Amino acid sequence: MKKKLATNAVVAGCLVLTVFFTLRSLAYQSQGGASGGSSSPYVYIPSTVSPRAQEILRQMTGPETPPLPGPNDIAGWEKIRSNVVPEDLKKIFEENEKLTKAFSATTEHRDLGGVPVVDVRPQGWKDDGKILLYTHGGGYVTGGPDSSVNKWVADRTGLRIISIGYTLAPESKWNHTTDQVIAVFEALKTQGYKLKNMALFGDSAGGGLAAGSVLKMRDKGLGMPSAVVLWSPWADITETGDTYFTLKRADPILDYPVGLKGAADAYADPKDQKNPYVSPVYGDYSKGYPPTLIQGGTKEIFLSDFIREYRAIDSAGGTAVLDIYEGMPHVFQAFIFGSPESEQAMAKMKKFLAEYMGK
Repeated sequence: MKKKLATNAVVAGCLVLTVFFTLRSLAYQSQGGASGGSSSPYVYIPSTVSPRAQEILRQMTGPETPPLPGPNDIAGWEKIRSNVVPEDLKKIFEENEKLTKAFSATTEHRDLGGVPVVDVRPQGWKDDGKILLYTHGGGYVTGGPDSSVNKWVADRTGLRIISIGYTLAPESKWNHTTDQVIAVFEALKTQGYKLKNMALFGDSAGGGLAAGSVLKMRDKGLGMPSAVVLWSPWADITETGDTYFTLKRADPILDYPVGLKGAADAYADPKDQKNPYVSPVYGDYSKGYPPTLIQGGTKEIFLSDFIREYRAIDSAGGTAVLDIYEGMPHVFQAFIFGSPESEQAMAKMKKFLAEYMGK
């Protein structure tokens, strides 16, 4: 798969997003769209977004890629993961690694509750008992806990981050995966950390995993963290919602029928896909839920997921903030790194966490 990207666009370590470019381009080419070499913009470039965002959006062109494996084809998904970075992207990601050295946070690989994690600590950090746990994106089938999103968020918030290396699908299905997230919380509790000083943050599939895992924690009587932050959460892994259709030709990264459907089926059998722990928009929030910040952009087919998740929490009497950004694509905070939009979103996240963590 081939993709031309500005170096800084991937500075936040969005390796997993190359998979979504792969998925989106499959459908685009099957609909007769331009190939990766087209000089025309892949999507409409609004004048209402920052020059930085316009620059990156203009480079989102469709690559070529092979079909995705079946939902239980472990070897096939392993092959997809091993080929996430194509030859023409290697230089970009090498440069990305150099640029991320500007972040001063340190990282340490550990094990918590039988789950591998990356422990990220910002420069000058002192243990005040507060921890931000992170569940990474990647459609549940790719990605990992080493994303330099961790370093950026730690740097901006001053918080220690525990990035959870949950087992990918199809090796792990939803029930086991959510249990892994809970196991990390439980391990931290045994070390003396309190849930009131913990928050959970997830992006894309990691956003859906974060929201669903908290519902499961609550229902099992294990308590809940003090706050939840969701970047572009895949909160309904079925193709349900208005913008899955109205924004189908507007989203420069995501496509459901050709790409995301395969990832959804690898993570959960279709009969389980509307389980609230899998697709948290179907959850009962009347039993309580932490204050939740949901961020996303107007170019995402997941926009309906954001709105439905917000409505589910808000209508049940919970605290939810829906923070939507003009013209932004999926997980823009990291992908369009350094833009005014990403910096505004990060500042909003920092303020939200400061308000609710520790209460």
